[in-house]
Amino acid sequence: MVIKVFLATSSGSTAIKKKQQDVVAFLEALKVEYAQLDIACNEQNRMWMRQNVPEEKKPSNGIPLPPQIFNEESYCGDYETFFDAKEDNAVYSFLGLAAPPGSKEAMKADEEQHIVENGTYADESNEEGAGDDSIGHAEEDGEQEEDLQSEDEEEADVEEEGEEFLEETREEVAE
Repeated sequence: MVIKVFLATSSGSTAIKKKQQDVVAFLEALKVEYAQLDIACNEQNRMWMRQNVPEEKKPSNGIPLPPQIFNEESYCGDYETFFDAKEDNAVYSFLGLAAPPGSKEAMKADEEQHIVENGTYADESNEEGAGDDSIGHAEEDGEQEEDLQSEDEEEADVEEEGEEFLEETREEVAE
């Protein structure tokens, strides 16, 4: 599968240029195979992109701006949805790709997969005598609570960094 990134190589907008550079640089950093398709110099690319962006994702004027991202023929999203996926460590699922083992996204998926409805881990619910060790479960519950607190703190830090990045970007665009 090849990710297709539709760009405008001769865009007059610095905001569009920065968004395109951000997408391409991030895909390169992840070593994701992708193809850059220029809509400024190639009418076929421009028409294909415009026809394949879903109606509900098009702006009010009906003309989607680059960058637009596809996985082969399947629409992934625009810069804003890419940015949101990047912030949520969900870029691989955004792109419709399997996250490589060891990536944050893969570890998060594995962790979520091992939790059953009652909040315990699947391995614990299948153990013999799992209900007999109330002290052990109390300790584990305390550890899980600490983990959740540290995750909340990390999310707050990431959100603050994202807001700072957006503010800096707005200031640069305004200049």
